[in-house]
Amino acid sequence: METSLATKPRGGVPALRFRYLSPADVDELADLWAALHERHRSTAPHLEDIITRVNADESWRRRRAQYLAWLNEPETLALVAERGGESVGYAMVTVRDNQQGSWDRGSRVAVVQTLAVHPDHTATGVGSGLLDELRRQVGAMGILDLELTALATSSEDIRFFEQEGFRPFVTTMVSRIGGFGGHD
Repeated sequence: METSLATKPRGGVPALRFRYLSPADVDELADLWAALHERHRSTAPHLEDIITRVNADESWRRRRAQYLAWLNEPETLALVAERGGESVGYAMVTVRDNQQGSWDRGSRVAVVQTLAVHPDHTATGVGSGLLDELRRQVGAMGILDLELTALATSSEDIRFFEQEGFRPFVTTMVSRIGGFGGHD
């Protein structure tokens, strides 16, 4: 696996460089996660009546622990996009066994657990660049499919993913057990 790869500049925007992270580097992602956490909150207020929202610090504490656990798995990829020496986005990808069913998706599937782009760098090729690099890496592992989730109310994100070749596959619904509302 390459440790650094540069992309061609797009329309006067400096080139992206990619760097792979180890567990020791996870804290570099905290600010980008905080921006994504805020986007989640603003994009999905309709969930607050059934799911208890956590603050940014608690959200990062939980996600950081999950990242560290995932990075102990040999096929997990943590990729940071940098522009001009600044971290402008990242992706965390895990690999799971694929339960065979109605579609042939191969024996393993790569799952984009997080794709985060700094708000000041949206629509500058960061998300596309991260996905392109991920496709190269997981393709080299013999994996056929890359999957991800998007908030149902985030039409911008869904449109972007469709432009990147993703198609809706399943819909996840959530409900609080034993009552209604995030504060029951």
